[in-house]
Amino acid sequence: MEELLGLLRIHVNRGVNLAVRNVRTSDPYIIFGMGNQSLKTEVIDRDVNPVWDEDLTLSIRDLEMPIQLTVYDCDRFSSRFNMDDEMGDAEFDINTFIEDLRMDYTDFPDGTILAKQQPSRQNCLAEASTVILREGKDLQTFASD
Repeated sequence: MEELLGLLRIHVNRGVNLAVRNVRTSDPYIIFGMGNQSLKTEVIDRDVNPVWDEDLTLSIRDLEMPIQLTVYDCDRFSSRFNMDDEMGDAEFDINTFIEDLRMDYTDFPDGTILAKQQPSRQNCLAEASTVILREGKDLQTFASD
């Protein structure tokens, strides 16, 4: 078994203008995966602008292992087939955060952009994702349309 290198806390804030998968709305939830770990947020009923405000924690055992994020629509009527609709996905590396931990940001002002991830076929981001310094901590934001 690989050695535990640390823990990564993920704060899931909200979704904005998510895809409609059930006539007029969706019942979204997010699954975060890293290696054999999988974490799921709460299902938010009938909302394409959901607010989760949840904290999830991943165990980091391999710095090269990317984190996958997949947004699903919970399809309650086809639960016998277990076929929730995928609404979107993204993948990100934790190396940016590890590099940032090694930096001394005491003289940097709050709100400093530390890194940007541009949309590509590999990450399926709708817009650039930024890593921002907030109250001495790295905060990565994802936008989705």
